[in-house]
Amino acid sequence: MEAERDAILAALRPVVDGIAATFGPVCEVVLHDYRRPEQSVVALSGAVTGRSVGGAMSQIGLRMVARGDEAADELNYVTRTDTGKLVKSSTMLLRDSTGAVFGALCVNVDVGAASEVHALLGALAGIGATPAEPPVTTFGDDIDSVVDVMLDAHRHQSWALLDRAGRLDLFRSLDERGVFAVRRAIEQVAGRLGISRASAYSYLSQSRKQPRTGSRDGGREGVRDGVGGGARDGDRDGVGEGARDGVGEEARGGARDAARGWANDGGHS
Repeated sequence: MEAERDAILAALRPVVDGIAATFGPVCEVVLHDYRRPEQSVVALSGAVTGRSVGGAMSQIGLRMVARGDEAADELNYVTRTDTGKLVKSSTMLLRDSTGAVFGALCVNVDVGAASEVHALLGALAGIGATPAEPPVTTFGDDIDSVVDVMLDAHRHQSWALLDRAGRLDLFRSLDERGVFAVRRAIEQVAGRLGISRASAYSYLSQSRKQPRTGSRDGGREGVRDGVGGGARDGDRDGVGEGARDGVGEEARGGARDAARGWANDGGHS
């Protein structure tokens, strides 16, 4: 199966250059391998978003990974980069012969100039309407910076001021956006929140056991990364000795391999 996926990616490499050449300098085409989120960009042509081969996936990619095989193509969505560039994008998923999602072919087009012309013509005609402001996306070749931005966007209150329900909601929200598909993300989130890694595993496990009311995954329950049921709410972080005993090699190994196993803010492809 891995050989089949590698062959599909190899066949698409010349397509990346062909599409970018067709649409010119306003177009960027990116080929992603979701099997390695930290270095998902395996081919790239164009310079709309400033990434390079070997770079990490962005928020939209992480969201696709979180949805797994239930993910669907996202076409013609508009976002804005952190430098203010207006970009229209399409993300077309790659599936193997079993239907499993393992990557994506993405097209990003800089539509800033076209948008300005459209606004000017609308104003001259007296029919200009203020469009909805697209979401801002920060992304780069470093996956840690992408995770940091996603965490910052969902920290509306200090961790110490959140009750248990609020803490579970935070972990559920990050999980639905694919943060924990990234290797070492659990340690990164724990460090940013000022809690132990065992506490972070516990909250993640508990959040996954509750129905997902806000995501397309609806009633999924259970734990997908091997985190066992040993977590208990004992200490100030909601984790007692049971949690520390429950986070063993199986849990750590599952977290390390989450991107392979079951690899919602706007974002570029």
